[in-house]
Amino acid sequence: MNVHLSLYGAFRQYEPAGAIELQLPDGADIAQLRDALSRYASEHWPDFRSGLLTSSAFASEASILRDREAVPPDGRVAVLPPVSGG
Repeated sequence: MNVHLSLYGAFRQYEPAGAIELQLPDGADIAQLRDALSRYASEHWPDFRSGLLTSSAFASEASILRDREAVPPDGRVAVLPPVSGG
């Protein structure tokens, strides 16, 4: 399964294009996507802070996705880093 992962917030400093493509097995869940992104980050983003991924959420176009939920069939997911503000 080809996953189109949109990157927001702090992830943009690592990938200015704002998106990457990852390959996952059919039926993969969000935990597998998180692991795949972690591997991608360690290989491609030398200054990556792993804590950023740990505290980030994943979302489809309609909802936040938990780690045991399946990657949406269309393969479109966003990773949302934590934000702060007032």
